[in-house]
Amino acid sequence: MKMITDLFPVILFFVAYQLYDIYVATAVAIGASIIQVTYYKLRYGQVQQVQWVMLGLLVLFGGMTLAMHDPTFIKWKPTVVNWLFAIAFLLSQLFMQRGLLRRLIDHSVSMPNYAWQRLNIAWVSFFFAMGVLNLYVAYTYSEKVWVNFKLFGMLALTLAFMIAQGFYLARFMQTEEMAQED
Repeated sequence: MKMITDLFPVILFFVAYQLYDIYVATAVAIGASIIQVTYYKLRYGQVQQVQWVMLGLLVLFGGMTLAMHDPTFIKWKPTVVNWLFAIAFLLSQLFMQRGLLRRLIDHSVSMPNYAWQRLNIAWVSFFFAMGVLNLYVAYTYSEKVWVNFKLFGMLALTLAFMIAQGFYLARFMQTEEMAQED
């Protein structure tokens, strides 16, 4: 359910684009994101920092798209978001005892430090590559292809990457289970 709620603005952006144009879709995405953040605030009493950042970037880039009537800004937003994630993951590994990824899942997975570092670098590389790929699609293909890529392509690539990460993590989970059996 949370994944659908998180995708709410992107899905509405896609639908609005299919029915109208990039400018209506951008306005709808901004409105949907405001509703999403408001829902989280009312339902859970708080909003995660990453959701505030995402809303801020959407309002900034979406607002520039609407004000200047130029879709370039909204096309850059996924790249900026992915690159910010890449930077955050990289800096957390360099300057914190436990990187962001480790903080998120180390309660359920026990791995040696080198494995956490590899996993973190894989995410840094993935986020960086997704940002580059977004720009490639945005500047090489039509706006319609970019909109489809933004929803379907990025989602599919992210899911595929997460599945691959699951296989990597499974190696360590099996090792831990076998050690407990001995």
